[in-house]
Amino acid sequence: MQPSSENLLTALDRAPSEKVVFDALQAEAFRLGFEHCAYGLRLAVPVSNPKVITLNNYPPAWQARYSEAGYLQVDPSVRHGQRSQRPLVWTDEVFASARALWDEARDHGLRVGWAQSSLDGFGVGGMLTLSRSGEQLDARELAAKESEMRWLVQAAHLALSRLMKPRYAVQPEAPLTPREIEVLKWTADGKTAADIGAILAISVPTVNFHIKNVVYKMKAANKTAAVVQALLAGLLN
Repeated sequence: MQPSSENLLTALDRAPSEKVVFDALQAEAFRLGFEHCAYGLRLAVPVSNPKVITLNNYPPAWQARYSEAGYLQVDPSVRHGQRSQRPLVWTDEVFASARALWDEARDHGLRVGWAQSSLDGFGVGGMLTLSRSGEQLDARELAAKESEMRWLVQAAHLALSRLMKPRYAVQPEAPLTPREIEVLKWTADGKTAADIGAILAISVPTVNFHIKNVVYKMKAANKTAAVVQALLAGLLN
């Protein structure tokens, strides 16, 4: 790691807000030869329709059009990031299934791009995209810069997920007790109330009592939802 990277990592680790982090990412993107920088954070819940939070410096007209057209749902680069953590270079072939999106993006000056996703232990995914209006991204430039670009992906995810996750993770109305956490951990491992009772030497009604309390404190629909929310909030570490 270069000294400049060490300084950037320290700055990101100490950054007090998403704006400070994103400003630093933009500056690094410019240094690497890109005009635009975008970061998307995909939370693990709700599982049926995960919340996606985005930060970018794209032209305002493109931001509005992307949202209006619902392009997030059909964007091939986003789908790639959900399936793979391999870097992706924008090409005609990549966007073959979304020609309208690709044509409009280029009309707004987004013609050359590179993206890579990341995933942490809480199921929270992130993707960093670097793009510009001209000069194709060739093999020579990738060889010279891709290690720094990959490093920036991880640094962005660490810094932004640290700041953004707590705002969206459900925290219990009252602290979970050590026994409630213990019961929830075994529940997360797929154990039944009878299994947990045998493991902890307590009755099944007592296990169910603790689970009911956790569901109430987490404001969850059921114990499965409570487990997911507790994992995302870091309560089962």
